[in-house]
Amino acid sequence: MNGLTYVLLGNGFIFTMTCLGAAMVFFFRKNTNPIFQTIFLGFAAGIMIAVAVFGLLIPSIESAEKSGTLSWLPATIGFVGGALFLFFMDKLIPHIHPLMNVEEGVSTKMKRSTLLVFAITLHGIPEGIAVGLSFALAVQNPADTAFLYSAIALAIGIGIQSFPEGIAVSLPLRHEGISAKKSFTIGVLSGLVKPIFGILIVVIGSFFESIMPYGLSFAAGAMMYVVVEELIPEVHFSKHSNIGTIAVLFGFVIMMILDVALG
Repeated sequence: MNGLTYVLLGNGFIFTMTCLGAAMVFFFRKNTNPIFQTIFLGFAAGIMIAVAVFGLLIPSIESAEKSGTLSWLPATIGFVGGALFLFFMDKLIPHIHPLMNVEEGVSTKMKRSTLLVFAITLHGIPEGIAVGLSFALAVQNPADTAFLYSAIALAIGIGIQSFPEGIAVSLPLRHEGISAKKSFTIGVLSGLVKPIFGILIVVIGSFFESIMPYGLSFAAGAMMYVVVEELIPEVHFSKHSNIGTIAVLFGFVIMMILDVALG
């Protein structure tokens, strides 16, 4: 299979998991309990930290070493670039931190539900890029199956935490009076950013293979920005912060096991 096929399968999986999460709106009419929101956020944070380290930064360094460049240089430049990219997106795109009920981005009169969708969509950008680049790296190194298994592990990990992301979009919308069908549709649309960015980054990478180490660390920096700026603060803002911390650690361990076991 070529790189684009792998990316379609990988991002198709995490998109499907988002859709399945959004479909929960047909089974639950009430909004999720705050404690479950804290667990979801913490688990997602743990997954994303492990993905950034094991699935993106380490492959970025190894890829740079193979090309003969300073191993730390692409990782550093890409990581900082990814963090800055999300920093500016965070400042420009209006969105809301659900647990803290804090609005960020440019001033707007959009509904709270719309701001919530934007927040989830913002999280999806680095996830789509990460899956896309991981499978692209596997295609560039067909002799080393460890890259393919690592990409599969990364897709599984992100897919697992995409399920509660779908719930986090659809149920609050339903709670605010939007129909179950429309809430589900919006939840599905919020997940489209992942395959879109995944495919886009692979198309670009196919023309410039030398940027692969930078792209991997770029996705890592973007992910870590989301974790440090949004997920961790929301977990510790909650009165169930200790449970959220356990969820962070659990998510990290699950992703670490997936990466090591499959890699």
